[in-house]
Amino acid sequence: MSDAAQPTAADVRAAAEAVKTALDRHLAAVERRSGEDDPAVYDAFNELAAAAEAYDELLYDRYDEVTPFEIPGADDTLPPYTGPEEPSALSVLIRRDYAVAEPQRLMAQARRVEEADEEGPGAEASGTVHGALGLLFGEFEPDEIASRHKEFGLEEGDSTLWVTAADETADPGEWLEAPFEQVDPQRVVCRFDVSAVFDEEFDDGIDDDDEGSDGDMAELDEDLDTDLDTELDTDGEPTRLEADR
Repeated sequence: MSDAAQPTAADVRAAAEAVKTALDRHLAAVERRSGEDDPAVYDAFNELAAAAEAYDELLYDRYDEVTPFEIPGADDTLPPYTGPEEPSALSVLIRRDYAVAEPQRLMAQARRVEEADEEGPGAEASGTVHGALGLLFGEFEPDEIASRHKEFGLEEGDSTLWVTAADETADPGEWLEAPFEQVDPQRVVCRFDVSAVFDEEFDDGIDDDDEGSDGDMAELDEDLDTDLDTELDTDGEPTRLEADR
């Protein structure tokens, strides 16, 4: 931040007062809470988080100091559930991201679909990436593409699945023009997220200097090799594994 844009001491003081006010409101909401998922407590929490974050930023810009508080991100948790206790209908919303890692493999798979449909190799749809995507996603179910994405030259990104409660099933065609516009986070029963960022967080918690971990893995690899060797019969052919293994 430039000197001209730096906050004044009065700005920092005002932000500190805002935190105090938000803290009092949060405590009052907690004391008056009507249940485990009281919306008033949720709103007061968000106001306190916003005030604390603003104060933290101004404090740093003005004095190069920070607060000891860690403010959870707004996207870390869902808001309190306010949907029906006994939903009579539900919607499942799924988003899966992919990168087109191998365009040639993708188009080759699309050509196989064309040939199987007797459209012949001269069809133009499989000759472009967007045409190949249209063919494959029109031919295979999304779950099958998710399980076979590498065969189609795709690389998985983040994915999420939301289960939302409804009072009644929507009429046919009611939401097809804008299927994701009216999603109410407060009606989300549960959600399941998959992201590489979770793996990174797990890796960060592993001590790189932990002695013996590499040795243990080497031992495990050696044991696996030994087990595989013992599965060969006298002719050098692998024996059939027992059904219960």
